[in-house]
Amino acid sequence: MPDPYKVDAYSVEGRVDYEDLIRKFGVEPIGDDLKERLKKDAGGDLHFLLRRSIFFANRDLSWLLDQYEKGNKFYVYTGIAPSGSMTIAHLLPFIMARWLQEKFGAEVMIEIPDEEKFLAKRDTKLTIDAAHELAYSDALDIAALGFDPKQTTILIDTDHAGVLYKQAARVSKHITFSIVKDAFGFGNDTNIGTLFYTSMQAVPSFLKSVQKGRNIPCLIPLGIDQDVHFRVARNAIEKLGYYKPAIMHSRFLPSLKGGPKMSSSDPDNAIYLSDTKETVERKVNRAITGQQSTAELQKKLGGDPDRCAVCQYNRYLFEPDDRKLERIFEGERNGTLLAGDHKKDLAAKINGFLAEHRKAREKLKSRIGEFIPKP
Repeated sequence: MPDPYKVDAYSVEGRVDYEDLIRKFGVEPIGDDLKERLKKDAGGDLHFLLRRSIFFANRDLSWLLDQYEKGNKFYVYTGIAPSGSMTIAHLLPFIMARWLQEKFGAEVMIEIPDEEKFLAKRDTKLTIDAAHELAYSDALDIAALGFDPKQTTILIDTDHAGVLYKQAARVSKHITFSIVKDAFGFGNDTNIGTLFYTSMQAVPSFLKSVQKGRNIPCLIPLGIDQDVHFRVARNAIEKLGYYKPAIMHSRFLPSLKGGPKMSSSDPDNAIYLSDTKETVERKVNRAITGQQSTAELQKKLGGDPDRCAVCQYNRYLFEPDDRKLERIFEGERNGTLLAGDHKKDLAAKINGFLAEHRKAREKLKSRIGEFIPKP
């Protein structure tokens, strides 16, 4: 029997069985056939997040590619609810969205729901004004990944309610309290703002269709824990006469300590975009590896890259070259790669990435208005 695990919109616990999760959520794997279609339609390139099955499951991706191949271009929608400094784990859907923009010429719409964490019971100390400030910080971090401002729109819920609320009201009429209660496990102590949130989050997945006056396919890259919002909303969107959004689901970047998901609520277990060079080095140095207890045993017996946070961080984000990644994994397996060098190399990669990201972020401070429409 596999270890028990839990995945919902608000928590991830235990060792996640992704094959079992596909069955539970009723999604489809992104198999070799879909990868080949994506590669062909992207001009012969496939992002390593897809090659390595980090993005591993989908809803209606085949249909979306059918539409694209008929000349009906799609747009991309994703987002983040601000609660503090973004972590490197938060970047996965945005990295995928950026690649889709580049390879498919897709417009990108990003929603930053600054009310969501304020409303959530676990974040009662976060004020709505603080969340609004964090939203603009997150917008800078996202834009710094290299999005094209001419093809990218960032919407902040409390600023752009005039754009979002009318459509959210239309969605909410088709979602009952019973549906939301069952899907999210809400109880009598759940505030009514949280009950409405899914309706707001649904809007960007058909907003382009509203704006253009015709149905435009939408693709949403997201962590699979957020799929529940669209399981609830997709039927409501269809009842309004719009296409259901297609979805690509990603796995969770593991925590540095070997847990199922890096969590921004555990500072020692996550790498924040705001972490200093020294902080990154300290955190990575404490990361769990799949190695033996001593260097001598590691050289003799080798280790397990699947249990190693350092190997997995290379796999998810910091080693795009598949051949180099395999050498890292093989070094872990055969005992030639020792923990000290292993961690030092990863820390240098992370710090190099963060340094470049901060430079890009600084350059965009005076230009963020190119991404965020005036309310």
